[in-house]
Amino acid sequence: MKNVLVIGSTGQIGSELTMKIRREIPGSTVVAGFVPGAEPKGELLETGPSEIANVCDAKQLAAIVDKYQIDTIYNLAALLSATAEKKPLLAWDIQMNGLLNILEIAREKGCAVFTPSSIGSFGPSTPHVNTPQDTIQRPTSIYGVTKVATELLSDYYFHKYGVDTRSVRFPGLISYKTLPGGGTTDYAVEVYYSAVKGEEFVCPIGAGTYMDMMYMPDALKAAVDIMYADPSRLVHRNSFNIASMSFEPETLFECIRKEIPSLKVRYEVDPVRQAIADSWPDCMDDSCARSEWDWKPSFDMESMTKDMILHLREKLDLK
Repeated sequence: MKNVLVIGSTGQIGSELTMKIRREIPGSTVVAGFVPGAEPKGELLETGPSEIANVCDAKQLAAIVDKYQIDTIYNLAALLSATAEKKPLLAWDIQMNGLLNILEIAREKGCAVFTPSSIGSFGPSTPHVNTPQDTIQRPTSIYGVTKVATELLSDYYFHKYGVDTRSVRFPGLISYKTLPGGGTTDYAVEVYYSAVKGEEFVCPIGAGTYMDMMYMPDALKAAVDIMYADPSRLVHRNSFNIASMSFEPETLFECIRKEIPSLKVRYEVDPVRQAIADSWPDCMDDSCARSEWDWKPSFDMESMTKDMILHLREKLDLK
């Protein structure tokens, strides 16, 4: 990767991924793609170029690729699961029509493309424990439907046209830097904010609901490492299961209480988010990622919790 376009650069993943590539890949040009109303600010704006990049505007995207001689596109434009249920047509337009625009540009101009999938690509008929890399995928949310279609369309462009498409299935992502918005796993970020602020946390996901989660530094590492993987080793491409930790709400709350014993929680289950969570895996088998490109996470729940609390106290000036 030398000249990279990150579409959705101001989102939860994009804001951190853009900065990681700028810092860690010497000589790279990383363009922060954004939509009006979500402009880059601060370090993200000051450390490299930025451009309006609407995935539904193919001419606009092609112009950016030409201007910066882009060789790699990170397509992070999407509506998260709960938000997508409220706006299914918009979710489809962004996640499918937008992807098609990107893949066509990549085919014409020789770009590699990373478009993440998710645990949301699985459904209630998928094995929930040690979910295999290759298994039935019948999601019941529009978010999940678009993720399955994303995987299939990306594979099609690789096999049909030789476009270098690669991706991972992200679990729920936990970060102290950028708040998520409208995701089923968001509770696992929000509870840390409540804990360091001394506020009661209202949990929208029921006790006993296991889901795969991952600390953001591991997710960013996966997003970069997969693009550097030796293609001759890749049996799969779109998309690899990656896993780090699986827990239900009470397990996380007890882990946080080891650092902040005063944490108070009550449950007000959101039926929309709960239904989505119930259809997702408890934990995924990521052995293919480990064997094909040496995937390995660095954080577990305990080390993540210590790091989250430390950085949130600094961020919120609550030392």
